[in-house]
Amino acid sequence: MSVYQDLGVDPIINACGSVTRLGGAPMPAQVLEAFQRAAQEWVPLEQLQAAASKKIAAQTGTEAGLVTSGAAGALTLGTAAILAGHDLRRMEQLPHCEEFPNEFIIAREQRSGYDHAIRAAGARLVEVGFNEIVSNAGVRRTESWEYTAAITDRTAGIVYVHAADSQPGLSEVVQVAREHGLPVIVDAAGELPPRENLRAIAAMGADLVAFSGGKAIRGPQSTGLLCGKRELISSAALQMLDMDDHYELWSPAEGLIDASELEGLPRHGIGRALKVSKEEIIAVLTALDLFASGAYDAQNAEYRVWLEKIAEELELADVPASCYLVIPENSQRWPILEIQLETGDAFAVCRKLRVGQPPIYVGHARLHEGILTINPLCLTADQISDLARRLCGELS
Repeated sequence: MSVYQDLGVDPIINACGSVTRLGGAPMPAQVLEAFQRAAQEWVPLEQLQAAASKKIAAQTGTEAGLVTSGAAGALTLGTAAILAGHDLRRMEQLPHCEEFPNEFIIAREQRSGYDHAIRAAGARLVEVGFNEIVSNAGVRRTESWEYTAAITDRTAGIVYVHAADSQPGLSEVVQVAREHGLPVIVDAAGELPPRENLRAIAAMGADLVAFSGGKAIRGPQSTGLLCGKRELISSAALQMLDMDDHYELWSPAEGLIDASELEGLPRHGIGRALKVSKEEIIAVLTALDLFASGAYDAQNAEYRVWLEKIAEELELADVPASCYLVIPENSQRWPILEIQLETGDAFAVCRKLRVGQPPIYVGHARLHEGILTINPLCLTADQISDLARRLCGELS
């Protein structure tokens, strides 16, 4: 019996991928071992974060980095850093920003529920552009001049949500920001792989970049990375770390916090609720090294074999559905199996898969098109037969 069954919770077959609601990506054995070893000793967290900063900076080509509580935590801390800098009064006031600039410009088409992480620090989002293509009202997307037109004396920065097809390009938005002395914070939570993005996004001039640590990097699900300008990482760290110390005894770790910018020791900041443990820091750094070295790439061939096996079983069962194996052009990405239903209700099938034995969660982003998706990232070899059997049963 598993530790979850001891609590009355049935483990599932996760064919949905590294989604937060199902627990994130699988952690490799090296990561789990590092987590366990880190639990056996104690270190000052600011010193550990300073060491992590050097490693993150080396992998991302930035000045500094911070291990955070997920990409959402990175966005909140990054926003807090932009809002407060090293101003102790502002740190104390967040999220109340009436006395200083707190507006962040964002393209309307880049808005989502995830930007609550930005707003949580006290930022007010100012939308620009129109999502005309989605609304079937035109062919244009957000343009760089619209960012310029929205800048006022209340503007604190620009938020950019990175994707392969984001418009305008990040470099254009950075140029606008530079002309007006504004920082750019980039949400790149799901932009790995390719691993080149670890460096490429920041190289376009972004001041801060947020990555998830619990997706493709395969660290603990609750971890993230914030990387970028040293002075902003310093402020973010100050607003997250435990500051319950005497100023006379406090010795900030070199390379993480610039004490010369401070007149005293701040109280616990808005990021105190976003703390990470020493075990999480060590584990995600171990995972980052594995990801950056390409250690995960070889698994993609095995994932393809699994998906082909499932498709073969469905074909032999003659179910009313067609299977399409999607092979990414980039070899760093894993394949996906799409199952197009010819009859029946995809929502009903998805629901039955969840409540049956064993419970199965498949990708549900395209159910409205009658498509189930199978993401192999969180599957194991011994689950493939059960997954194929359940699919055949519910689709027949």
